Amino acid sequence: MCGIVGLFLKNEDLRPKLGDLLTDMLITMTDRGPDSAGIAIYGDDSSKLKVTVQSDTPDETFRGLDKALSDALGGPVSMRVVDTHAVLTLPEGTEAEARAYLNEKGVRVMGAGHSMEIFKEIGLPKDVAARFHVREMGGSHGIGHTRMATESAVTTLGAHPFSTGDDQCLVHNGSLSNHNQMRRILTEKGFAPKTQNDTEVAACYISSRLAEGANLGEALEGTLDDLDGFFTFVVGTKNGFGVVRDPIACKPAVMAETDDYVAFGSEYRALANLPGIETARVWEPEPATVYFWER
Repeated sequence: MCGIVGLFLKNEDLRPKLGDLLTDMLITMTDRGPDSAGIAIYGDDSSKLKVTVQSDTPDETFRGLDKALSDALGGPVSMRVVDTHAVLTLPEGTEAEARAYLNEKGVRVMGAGHSMEIFKEIGLPKDVAARFHVREMGGSHGIGHTRMATESAVTTLGAHPFSTGDDQCLVHNGSLSNHNQMRRILTEKGFAPKTQNDTEVAACYISSRLAEGANLGEALEGTLDDLDGFFTFVVGTKNGFGVVRDPIACKPAVMAETDDYVAFGSEYRALANLPGIETARVWEPEPATVYFWER
């Protein structure tokens, strides 16, 4: 099972409420997956690169991390600690060096970009959202996921969203049948998945297509040809988000659009409390059809 939500705000006046709205949407989906939960928030564009990291021992791991990383990179690094996660702001052009340093120190990188921050952990959506103060977060758009583990263990690294490219992440409801074959292909292309979760394979696939010059719509269309199984993908990028369902579309999905927003939910009840939902255009995404919105 698993529950997915997504919200793309057209009305800038709603941006301060993004985290609050997404939290309510995700909590509504709790019974679709109580194992772990996560949210990616796209805030205002920053001129500096942000890397979200995670540790099971944050007090020890994050103590002095900003200074040590600053010394290693030869430039200023700031750090904002949020429970088991921290958001590091780095000098431009140092991402590869920073990732190498963090990997050597055993610090897990959740995602990177100029606007995206990712927070995910084991536990119920209401508890995960409270730990990371998601309700207080603003931004232009975001996606979330609550998981029922089937193909891999219940761990933080197995939780969604998966980010495998700057300001890009993906959530998934379903199961892929050719993920091991795709894992080998993607590894040869330099996009090796780091976990056993088949969703990360899909995220790496999207990253590889974007790196090859495809736009988001083309990358999502490619999933219909190259990925086998049953799936609904919701992908977040710096400028928007996209949705695609497999040709059978056996996983539930519903969308709503008003002048103020576009919203996605695994079930309508995730959208029921959004402002203006009573006048929204509500529909079920068609099978094998790509939808995406950008700002």
